[in-house]
Amino acid sequence: MDRAQKEKVVEELGQIFESSGVVVVSHYEGLTVAEMQDLRAQMREAGGSVRVAKNRLAKIALEGTPAAGIADLMAGMTVLSFSEDPVAAAKVADGYAKSNDKFVILGGTMGENLLDADGVKAVAKMPSREELIASIVGCIGAPASNIAGAIGAPASNIASILSSIEEKAEAA
Repeated sequence: MDRAQKEKVVEELGQIFESSGVVVVSHYEGLTVAEMQDLRAQMREAGGSVRVAKNRLAKIALEGTPAAGIADLMAGMTVLSFSEDPVAAAKVADGYAKSNDKFVILGGTMGENLLDADGVKAVAKMPSREELIASIVGCIGAPASNIAGAIGAPASNIASILSSIEEKAEAA
């Protein structure tokens, strides 16, 4: 890799560290190509990405960013999992670590907050942006459906009362 390519990689990594909602640093020693492709596919499906980069270049990219504290985690065979959604990458990485012993979460960052491995697991347990939006919409929609049901119920009750009165009149 020549100097221009290295500068490009450092710039790309810097953008990742600045714009991502969460960055998870993990060891991936021993993963097969198929397992790594599976991780990439799961991350892509959740709206995130996986990036393997040289630790030296990642440390250079971390300088001066709020995530600079994770530079200590950059040792050995590390992989970066990241997403704009502050929960998505952590959820996928945690789930993948549970199913594959070769994938070990070291820590990460969520904005300016540094996370250890337990912190990443705690973030993974939080609801994602989509889940929060769905629950908010459900809360907003529930009263409206209750009102519609309440408005419609008296009409159906009146109709059933009228039909029973008609039945009694015909019987008499």
